[in-house]
Amino acid sequence: MGGLGDLLGLMRNAGALKQRVADAQAALARQTVEGSAGDGLVVARASGMQELVALTIDPRAVADGRVERLEEWVRSAVGEAMTKARDLQKAEMSRLLGGLPLPPGFGDLLG
Repeated sequence: MGGLGDLLGLMRNAGALKQRVADAQAALARQTVEGSAGDGLVVARASGMQELVALTIDPRAVADGRVERLEEWVRSAVGEAMTKARDLQKAEMSRLLGGLPLPPGFGDLLG
């Protein structure tokens, strides 16, 4: 019952957990992750709270006028950055819970 007992202990200390979650959200908001595509011609940066904070497009990415390719690179770079941001959130939540598996519905606690 170790895992269940740990979870019950967390539930008893909900106020402390709420503060720890708020602290984790603030820390995640200060962290950034990056995704890139087109050999680095398109770079997207996102916060740990999954907010797109920057998108950089090298002028060479549009030099030949192939807008469709640029659009794909933008989608790819943003998608990669968001995946990394979600992974960062999951790692932070796991750390908060002391490595316990996340119960259903708890995955969105930080977001």
